[in-house]
Amino acid sequence: MLITLLIIAITCIVSFMAFNNRRLMDDLILWPPAIEKQREYHRLVTYGLIHADFGHLLFNMITLFFFGRVMEGFYSAQLGTMGFALFYIGALVISILPTYLQNRHNANYRSLGASGAVSAVLFAYILLAPWSRIIVFVIPMPAIIYAVLYVAYSIYMDRQARDNVNHSAHLWGAAFGIAFTVIIRPDIISHFLAQLSQPRF
Repeated sequence: MLITLLIIAITCIVSFMAFNNRRLMDDLILWPPAIEKQREYHRLVTYGLIHADFGHLLFNMITLFFFGRVMEGFYSAQLGTMGFALFYIGALVISILPTYLQNRHNANYRSLGASGAVSAVLFAYILLAPWSRIIVFVIPMPAIIYAVLYVAYSIYMDRQARDNVNHSAHLWGAAFGIAFTVIIRPDIISHFLAQLSQPRF
């Protein structure tokens, strides 16, 4: 789980630095005009290294720690040592791309946080173990039940657009996690369906 720990360490260090450095925050955040007009494409990745506050950072990194270490082993076996890093960076880019395209002319729009990539990791894990128990706000539930509730909630909140959370990135991240995993291991679909047919609560 070396790559997982490295991602967590880098994200925590950069986030803590940005908490007290507005210039650094502005240089890394997803701000569409900087990408479209100044070709600062690095922002499609670096936005995931910074967070709004400590709670935002903590939730993402705890989730990444528990599920990333499992998925790192999976992707390393399929793609080599850097397989998980490739997956995670790809998730950062793909999860935010629809948001960027939708807001590319909006100078008032900004987005930050690793939630989209973390969603990709979580949903890829659910493909492997849909009935595994996960803890959601101290409430234990099967991972597949959480996935259904998570998607429904994210779709609803994305349509409502009442908060400052990028629910679209969560959904696209989840979709990427599933698609990427199926592409590199097509037999994971039959594994998932077989697991799904044997519910364990």
